[in-house]
Amino acid sequence: MVPRRKNKVEEPPEKCALTVCLSIIGGAWTPNIIWYLSKQPRRFSELKSDIPGISAKMLTQRLKRLEADLIVNRKVIPSSPPTVEYSLTQLGLELKPAIEAIADVGHRLKALRGEK
Repeated sequence: MVPRRKNKVEEPPEKCALTVCLSIIGGAWTPNIIWYLSKQPRRFSELKSDIPGISAKMLTQRLKRLEADLIVNRKVIPSSPPTVEYSLTQLGLELKPAIEAIADVGHRLKALRGEK
């Protein structure tokens, strides 16, 4: 039997910065939304077609949450009918390198597994 180590690893505080950030980008579809908005502002219908498989209800929920978390800006464009455009806030743009790094690792994992 291997003896139990006596040195304790310090646990992160209850609301550490990592937990806060991952609670925002860790949800289903959220990284995809940030990915597409990092390229350029998008309207709802454009995002819906960018992300195959996401329902209108789920996209609406995620966008509202990202807006509340100050990651996404929602701009109503006065037209007939009114148009809404979504873009990343400055804070949201700071997530772009993290999302790109995750995507890069994903590509390498797929290559190692022989997936396309």
